[in-house]
Amino acid sequence: MIIPTYDDMLAAHERIGPHIRRTPIRTSDYLNERAGCELFFKCENFQEPGAFKVRGAANAVFGLSEAQAEKGVATHSSGNHASCLSYAAMRRGIPCNVVMPRTAPQAKKDTVRRFGGRITECEPSTSSREATFARIEAETGGDFVHPYNDPRVIAGQGTCSKEFMEQTGGLDMVVAPIGGGGMISGTCLTLATLAPETRVIAAEPEQADDAYRSFKAGHIIADDAPKTIADGLLVPLKDLTWHFVSNHVHEIYTASETEIVDAMKLVWKHLRIVMEASSAVPLAIVLKHPDAFRGKRVGIIVTGGNVDLDMLPWIQ
Repeated sequence: MIIPTYDDMLAAHERIGPHIRRTPIRTSDYLNERAGCELFFKCENFQEPGAFKVRGAANAVFGLSEAQAEKGVATHSSGNHASCLSYAAMRRGIPCNVVMPRTAPQAKKDTVRRFGGRITECEPSTSSREATFARIEAETGGDFVHPYNDPRVIAGQGTCSKEFMEQTGGLDMVVAPIGGGGMISGTCLTLATLAPETRVIAAEPEQADDAYRSFKAGHIIADDAPKTIADGLLVPLKDLTWHFVSNHVHEIYTASETEIVDAMKLVWKHLRIVMEASSAVPLAIVLKHPDAFRGKRVGIIVTGGNVDLDMLPWIQ
């Protein structure tokens, strides 16, 4: 297992600079008052593909040798990694093959295709996803860029927290959603060196709480097919991300489906930005556990904004 370093993150930041956006910070007096703390939202939903995962994807794609790049890249993803890898591959002019669950939001499938990604659908389970991908990988020979359990990807995701700390002048806590753990691992990687006093908090849906249960048990516990509105958080931890979660995450909190939707609505209304359900879990847990955050400077990473506007959770 190759564990990425802080220097890897710095190299990634230099490598991906021409291909990503330095996303803005948003604040809301209303949300600060509601939460009882000072909230800073890092808007990764403003990336061109609509999600933070373009950072790790770009680092992997632009780190390939010319010989490796000729065969392109391949991955499996519920949506955002697929679109971000397709975008990075398009920027470099190489092919990208993606395995996606048939239940993935249409908006995310459309984004993948817009960036030239070739989609093969699978059943919405980890076992089906991995079996389908093994076939596609064998057929194409593309370089496998794992959505999160890849040192190149984690180093890329870590660049988000570097910018976050520079833009805010420092934070007491950074809260990010956790599914497979790519963003939270990158956050840990960066903050352990750049701001070791900053606490890293992970936020997870109650209905897909394998990271929470793993954290409490001290070993990985995986669900094969969890169901939650936060469709970007369906995948389990792997060995590399577990290394960062088990050693550097300070706490994991969970939120119910109703709490996630309520937080999503608050952001749409008061920050006036498009946020997907997975990105709403951090605010949901901050509002659910006010004593843990009261009076603190709290950074929330808005991981993505790719939503199907015809399927908004508050529209019956």
